[in-house]
Amino acid sequence: MNAAIAPAHPSAASRAGNSARLRLVPLGMSLGLSLTIFYSLCVALGALLPDFGLHKPWLQFYPGFEWLTWRGFFIGLVESHAYGWFAAIVFTPLYNFFNARGR
Repeated sequence: MNAAIAPAHPSAASRAGNSARLRLVPLGMSLGLSLTIFYSLCVALGALLPDFGLHKPWLQFYPGFEWLTWRGFFIGLVESHAYGWFAAIVFTPLYNFFNARGR
């Protein structure tokens, strides 16, 4: 069973009719960490291949981001993680609402 949709306690599944509710914290941490990893890999690739212009999207989507500075890198890490949490905060209640309504 997927940890992100598992009930908090095994008996909770039987009380709720075996419905799978999405939990905010596991999803937020998963998305935040995933985006942080992808961001780090993209910055590393951009540092290895500087002529490909891989930094241009980061300048557009991450306020305060500066290419190839420690300050810019850490701003990007924080904002990547925050965007993952933002997605989880929006997606989790929508999923739970439509999942409960679909029964």
